[in-house]
Amino acid sequence: MLQITDRTAIPLSEIELTAIRSQGAGGQNVNKVATAIHLRFDIRTSSLSPLYKERLLNLSDSRITKDGIIIIKAQQQRTQEQNKADALSRLQELLQSVTIMPKKRKPTRSSRRSGQKRLDSKTKRGQIKALRGKVEE
Repeated sequence: MLQITDRTAIPLSEIELTAIRSQGAGGQNVNKVATAIHLRFDIRTSSLSPLYKERLLNLSDSRITKDGIIIIKAQQQRTQEQNKADALSRLQELLQSVTIMPKKRKPTRSSRRSGQKRLDSKTKRGQIKALRGKVEE
């Protein structure tokens, strides 16, 4: 189980992990050992709550395809196990980001005094600029 919040968890059976060969320069093992991990998670068929699914699908994240599949490629580490743990932790972070409820904004008004101060400073600045004109004798 991949724990998202205290009440939310995802079974590992919903997450598809595939081992692939890493990109970039390497040593003798580069063409032999598949150490990178390709993680796929289908949002629409998952056991997440509909609210979290909707929030995930509305995210503008390059890791989420138009079909609602999260694709994460982990290849930073040298071993397959470390890359698997990295991919799962990145998925967990992404899913935790949608569980946080945004605060409701309370509309506020500026005070009458602050509005008056702003207008006074604008008037004063305009007078200073007006004095920069040509001097006529």
